[in-house]
Amino acid sequence: MSIAFVFPGQGAQYVGMGKAVYENFSEAREVFEEAAEVLGYSVADLCFNGPKEELNRTYRTQPCILTVSIATLRVIQQRGIEPEVVAGHSLGEYSALVAAGVIDFRDALLLTEKRGRFMQDTVPEGRGLMAAILGLGREQVDEICLSVSSGYVAPANYNCPGQIVIAGEKEAVEEAISLAKEMGAKRAVPLAVSAPSHCALMIDASKRLAEELKKIPFRPPKVPVVNNADAMFLNTVESIKASLIKQLDSPLLWEDSIRVIIDAGIKTFFEIGPGKVLTGLIRRIDPSVTVKNTDSDLNDILK
Repeated sequence: MSIAFVFPGQGAQYVGMGKAVYENFSEAREVFEEAAEVLGYSVADLCFNGPKEELNRTYRTQPCILTVSIATLRVIQQRGIEPEVVAGHSLGEYSALVAAGVIDFRDALLLTEKRGRFMQDTVPEGRGLMAAILGLGREQVDEICLSVSSGYVAPANYNCPGQIVIAGEKEAVEEAISLAKEMGAKRAVPLAVSAPSHCALMIDASKRLAEELKKIPFRPPKVPVVNNADAMFLNTVESIKASLIKQLDSPLLWEDSIRVIIDAGIKTFFEIGPGKVLTGLIRRIDPSVTVKNTDSDLNDILK
């Protein structure tokens, strides 16, 4: 069976994430212990007990989601289950690169923490905002963003048909939310992220990330990676590095990425990590594919 492993990004976090896999599998505990050693605090304690406000800080959220994802991945790999292709949603792309053998988990931990800090430094907390727009098409959301007069806002994530995320300056995003509701959006809601990623506000963060990437050893992927920024199969170190930089300040093409994987003949997806966000998105992109989720279907996956 050809399987794609997909990994969630920011917004999938919740207090209590990873606790079940930690309690039931020694290989998962080892991953949490390694994360604590690298980062200098108990990732397990923050993931399992919060507080929520601390877990939601971008520079904490990113390595914590990565840790839960890789802990779960190790349990699955231990049973001999391997993917034909990997992809990750935004931050999840780093989990995908660990899964593909491109970067070491330890390097990914430090990189995602720094990425989170760069994002927060570039747009201080409270200045930026992201929001999900449900029930409108791409062209309508593009039009709304262009018609906002109070500041900068742009499409950030093309997640699935009828779900697009926008990002930008707080006032501009709030104006876009009002315009989306006027245009007939089913819902338009702010997201629990503390920095507006995948838009031009992140250009400075991208430049700082580019400098960090120079310091980290990258290897060619053992399995292809489908990237967010272009929705393409990437097989070289150079293309992957360039993609990670572009991803931070460019729209995230999740719907396109999933269609590219399906068009390659892969019809089974395992969402590995906290939450069920990607499971829902993939089912809306193509209801005919099989999606299993480690938060609810881990025992089924391991059979």
